[in-house]
Amino acid sequence: MSDMRFEGRAVIVTGAGSGLGKSHALEFARRGAQVVVNDLGGAVDGSGSGSSAADLVVKEIEAEGGTAVANYDSVSTKEGGEAIVKAALDNFGRVDVVVNNAGILRDRSFVKMSEQEMNAVLDVHLRGAFYVSQPAFQAMKENRYGRFVFTASAAGVFGNFGQANYGAAKMGLVGLSNVLSQEGVKHEIKSNVIAPIALTRMTEGIMDGLGLQLDPEYVTSMVVYLASEECEQTHEIYSVGAGRYARVFVGLCPGWADVESDSVSAEDVRDHLGQIRDLSGYTIPGNAAEEMIEAIKLIKGQ
Repeated sequence: MSDMRFEGRAVIVTGAGSGLGKSHALEFARRGAQVVVNDLGGAVDGSGSGSSAADLVVKEIEAEGGTAVANYDSVSTKEGGEAIVKAALDNFGRVDVVVNNAGILRDRSFVKMSEQEMNAVLDVHLRGAFYVSQPAFQAMKENRYGRFVFTASAAGVFGNFGQANYGAAKMGLVGLSNVLSQEGVKHEIKSNVIAPIALTRMTEGIMDGLGLQLDPEYVTSMVVYLASEECEQTHEIYSVGAGRYARVFVGLCPGWADVESDSVSAEDVRDHLGQIRDLSGYTIPGNAAEEMIEAIKLIKGQ
């Protein structure tokens, strides 16, 4: 089969000055894409800014014969998100792919977490993805083509101690992607989520010593596929890293229903908890309507 190529495609990668984002940007450029390398140039906690991180990635792309432009706007504001998309439109005339990768960490146990620490992480991860994706979605609609890849985390899907802000933001991205996948169907816009496992400056000191190959390139392979014309999947989540790739999903158990009684008591719920929690025959709803259909089937005995 032929290689996946991106000639004529404009790709935005946020947080592309290092780590996963840099790996993504370099690979897209190697495959012929025109890349907007966005990076605020700040520290892991989001403080500070600078142009050198994005500039160095652009220079590396250009040295390999690729095409890229640097952008230093913060994803955490509406104006910043619009400016990032404008950079693609002004330089390349289109937006075909958005990889929402920018992120920061403000880890702290839940009781000790401040409002500012919560808001800072939500601003970059969740609101930032919204601010970039909304104007990009509009441009994609006009071209009737687009691909979104959202960078979530196992901390959001499954939970992780000390990361209430990060976990909430990352699971919020799953919901955002799911809705974009629904609204994008008739415009050939697809949206998927990755939960990466890789050694970057955000995970340094956390994953060391595991004996795993945690190169960001392993994650980039999945990102490139999800961003390609060949990708037909949408509304999905993938755990990615260290050479292992696996689908993650939210399933719905058949459950239990009582439609004969006038009411259902807490004791009734307790007594039928085994059936309520039974995984046998689970389904994976494609949207909220499909979840309702499954409930109606059980209630009506179909």
